Parts: sequence; structure tokens; C-alpha cells
Amino acid sequence: MILLGIHHVAIICSDYQRSRRFYVELLGCRVIAEHLRTERQSCKLDLALPDGAQLELFSFPDPPPRPTRPEARGLRHLAFAVEDVTAWKAHLESAGVEVEEVRVDEYTRRRFVFFADPDGLPLELYEASPPSPYPHGTWWEAVNP
Repeated sequence: MILLGIHHVAIICSDYQRSRRFYVELLGCRVIAEHLRTERQSCKLDLALPDGAQLELFSFPDPPPRPTRPEARGLRHLAFAVEDVTAWKAHLESAGVEVEEVRVDEYTRRRFVFFADPDGLPLELYEASPPSPYPHGTWWEAVNP
């Protein structure tokens, strides 16, 4: 028995349209399906990530706020893999999103940065591959310019 991966992460938002714009237009998630659940006074938006994982965005009447961030018991944050943390930071900031300074993981040497969705859910962008230690991209190019 083995786990095959993460299928989806569910997020409850306070303002459905604002969160929909954030995840679809700003982060670029692709809409799979959208459902109005009138009996529950709720909307459900299924979003695809490029690796096959999904986000489920829910709205409910008067959801309670998250107790604290990011060290509340339970889910600490949601991290997305990206190629260029710096470019993403600039993209988010140009859209008015407050983004923390870029940090480097002391164990993997990969860069990462934190920001929050419209409801304050902590989100992270994590570098998919470490930067090359060679100024020309590869060790071969460094020794054979």
C-alpha cells in the first residue's frame, strides 16, 4: 500500500468571487468545474494545477476565521512549485499582493517565498529545481566557455 500523491486541497473562502479571481486570474489555475450548491448556500470550484493535483475552492455562509497563521494546528501552508521564485514575487507584487522576502531553504538550497490568499491562507512558492552553482548554467559550460 502506497500513497500515489496529492489529489486535491480544499480551501474555504469568505468572498467567492475575490478568491476565484485570485486563484484563476492571478495564479493561473485552470477551471475544471464550477457548481452552485443552492441547498448548502455554497459554491464549489474545481481547479487544476499543471502536475495533475487540484484545488477545491468552497464558499459557505459565515465560515469561521483561521485561528492564527501559520503555526495553527492543522494545515500550516500550501506550497506551489515554480521555476522562478523572483519572477513570481514580482508578478504578485505588481497585482498588489504583499509578499515576504525571498529566503533560501537551508537544507535544499532552493529559494522560496510566502504570501497569502485573500482570506489570509498562507501560501508558498518553492523553487522546483536549485539554481545552478555555475555562472554559465552547467559545469561543462563553466569549464568550456
